[in-house]
Amino acid sequence: MIKVGINGFGRIGRLVFRGLLERDDLEIVAINNPSGVETAAYLLKYDTVHGRLGKSVEIDGEDLIVDGKRIHVFMDRDPSKLDWSKYGTQIVVESTGKLKDKESAGQHIKGTVKKVVITAPGKGSITTIVMGVNENVYNPEKDHVVSNASCTTNCLGPVVKVLQENFGINYGLMTTIHSYTNDQAILEKAHKKDIRRGRAAAENMIPTSTGAAKAIGIVIPELKGKLNGLSVRVPTSDVSMVDLTCELKSKVTVEEVNAAFKKASESQMKGILAYTDEPLVSSDFKTTYVSTTIDSLLTMVMEDKMVKVIAWYDNEWGYSMRIIDLVAFIASKGL
Repeated sequence: MIKVGINGFGRIGRLVFRGLLERDDLEIVAINNPSGVETAAYLLKYDTVHGRLGKSVEIDGEDLIVDGKRIHVFMDRDPSKLDWSKYGTQIVVESTGKLKDKESAGQHIKGTVKKVVITAPGKGSITTIVMGVNENVYNPEKDHVVSNASCTTNCLGPVVKVLQENFGINYGLMTTIHSYTNDQAILEKAHKKDIRRGRAAAENMIPTSTGAAKAIGIVIPELKGKLNGLSVRVPTSDVSMVDLTCELKSKVTVEEVNAAFKKASESQMKGILAYTDEPLVSSDFKTTYVSTTIDSLLTMVMEDKMVKVIAWYDNEWGYSMRIIDLVAFIASKGL
């Protein structure tokens, strides 16, 4: 069993923790939460979006006892001081959102720690992996710090791959209708990167940037420079939607496009991409395990080659499950 540590116990860190509790091939042994063990226990046990944990959570000194299992809690803001090896940690999930390049995230690699998975788009020359799209690029001899990309890239990537492989893509634009996140404000305040993102999250639809479309060029190189897009943050706590419009190389019908997605959902992308022909809304996709769900009722085709595809995703839970899948994939290739 591979021993896993989590650095950063925010939304993604806690959901990865929850997911790891259900695995028999991966074991969570330690986390780093500078806010303290009491806060970690409370926020692990109770979650407004995804519900109560449903397992016993107790505190014993600087350890959590979850369903009878002991997990150590570090409380240090300096990653270089974390003694992961004391608990036999082999892979660290880097989910602070702050350590995004090889040098900073690589501080974890010492002693028993052999690999780091960053739960955000990486910076610099770092291998980015979207499960179901390009995991074949992983090189266990060289890739010791990897990025799991963003939640939106994990939604968009499988959609684009199906279209590219079946029909070819000339170019496209996407919009992600995205639930608000902790990067936003409850009431107005200054935002360090985007003045609009400082507006009240629960009261506005807020246009902002996303690198998800451009990042497709990293995981599907032949589409580099052919996709772009933006994000609109909306007043919902979880679940988002990608609206992709692109020109295809081949002439298609709605039925042909949907058939390609349905086939993918039942074969090579099963567990990554799902397909629905029901008239669903965002809350119906809470705590779904897949990266993306095609809403076949909303597929459109104009003038034979212009296509619109709508895909839903749980930007928290679905993304966290892919992080776990990536950790397991890396472990399967040897440490």
